[in-house]
Amino acid sequence: MYKNSRRDFLQKISLAGLVTLGMPPLINKAFSPAINQHQKKENLVFLFQGDSITDGNRGRNEDPNHIMGHGYAFSIASRVGADFAAAGYKFYNRGISGNTITDLKNRWQQDTLNIKPDVLSVLVGINDAALLVKKNIVEEKDLDEFEATYRQLLQQCKDKNPGILLVLCLPFVFSNVREKAGAYSDIIVKLKERVKKLALEFNAVLVDFSTVFEKAMKQAPVSYWIWDGIHPTVPAHELMAREWIKQVSTRLDFLKIYDYH
Repeated sequence: MYKNSRRDFLQKISLAGLVTLGMPPLINKAFSPAINQHQKKENLVFLFQGDSITDGNRGRNEDPNHIMGHGYAFSIASRVGADFAAAGYKFYNRGISGNTITDLKNRWQQDTLNIKPDVLSVLVGINDAALLVKKNIVEEKDLDEFEATYRQLLQQCKDKNPGILLVLCLPFVFSNVREKAGAYSDIIVKLKERVKKLALEFNAVLVDFSTVFEKAMKQAPVSYWIWDGIHPTVPAHELMAREWIKQVSTRLDFLKIYDYH
């Protein structure tokens, strides 16, 4: 019963994403062509992957008091976990500070595939940008390598679980409080375009935190939200959690109880 229910959910979200994007059902061979009328709402596994922004100084053991860290992943897990306690959801945070897309690749089997997520959220790119800033000259092949590695990781997830719901978060940087600001910003813009391309290709939910922060800066300065140009403050993580839930609710209907629109 559980396996059938899980498959029903995975097939449903794949179809829903195609409708949202206005794409024909068979545009990508990675999509499941099956149609089902029921969306699974129990026993979902949520996994958050990425770098320090996701890490949030999380614990490295099974201590449930610290396991999700203190960032947006914690806020999402605490909110959804409390409001849907009977649903049996599981939440995992495997973000690691300093990680690039290549670092994720090196630990993908253990920290992603072995967890068997139904919903996988990825936020990565700022450390890749930092490496390219040090390089001084950014070539197209550097961006191609980022995209190719990212694609490989997503495809592995699709191969293991064809109906997995992928959530791709765009990397961000705020130049007015960052050393070598212009260089960082230029690279991040290019990496964002690659992530957007992958989101379309894999029928993923796309989450753009930059837009949220830009709106928030009408109420308080950038340093209130992103203290060093890269890392969010406590209030900023709350905005990230709201935006994540808002975007993912377009594919998981039960999250629409949170009125963040």
